[in-house]
Amino acid sequence: MKTFPFRAGALLALVPLVPLLAGCGESGGLASAGATATASGPVHLWPDRQGAAVPPADPGGAPPEYVQGIPPVPEQNVHAVDPVGLVQAELRAHPDTDVGADGMPPETAAAIRACGGEGAAPGACPVLTPYYRDLTGNNKDELIVGIEFPDKMMSVRVYTADADGRLNRIMATTETVVSVELAGRDVVLRVPSGNNGYELITAWSWDEKQLTMLPTREQIVRVPAQPQTPVSPGPTTSAGAGAGASP
Repeated sequence: MKTFPFRAGALLALVPLVPLLAGCGESGGLASAGATATASGPVHLWPDRQGAAVPPADPGGAPPEYVQGIPPVPEQNVHAVDPVGLVQAELRAHPDTDVGADGMPPETAAAIRACGGEGAAPGACPVLTPYYRDLTGNNKDELIVGIEFPDKMMSVRVYTADADGRLNRIMATTETVVSVELAGRDVVLRVPSGNNGYELITAWSWDEKQLTMLPTREQIVRVPAQPQTPVSPGPTTSAGAGAGASP
């Protein structure tokens, strides 16, 4: 009688698998998650078409500019700089400028010149309270100045001091501003977009090559719907008790 040791060994090897196979699909066991979706990468349409040449992009930010007419900044400490005196110095250096980084409405310029003078009304100065943040990564704070313009427009300017004590303006933009925020080392502006119900968010970041702040990221977002305030019902009167009713 012939024996089949190979098949017998295989049968013994399969015996321990029986309870494992029987347990699949039971509570706490393995279960199928279904078919896995096939991953697909981007597809280049019309790959043989000759594309248009794209010229280098304009940096888009204001070039760095040293501020004239203010004392040297000791130890690169911009906290020692008077923001009103700083903006007044820029007005003296660029008088009657309506457009560009130094552009300013005449009424705003007149109000800035009057800041701190006799008879100036409290809170009438268009130069807002400054903020400070290390935006260039040199472990020194930069000075962030906001100037209120008419019609909710605003000039946002950023200054840094170099090792020689010169104050350098590295950002200047004028927008109809919804809000200004600091996120890490970015200055983030929220402005109305061209589409109703949407805002344009622009992040300005330090660029070591241009030595200035540049608009590096833009995003259009939907404005959240404002919850409506419920209207309280007015007082009610009983029938016949209104004006002109007889007692």
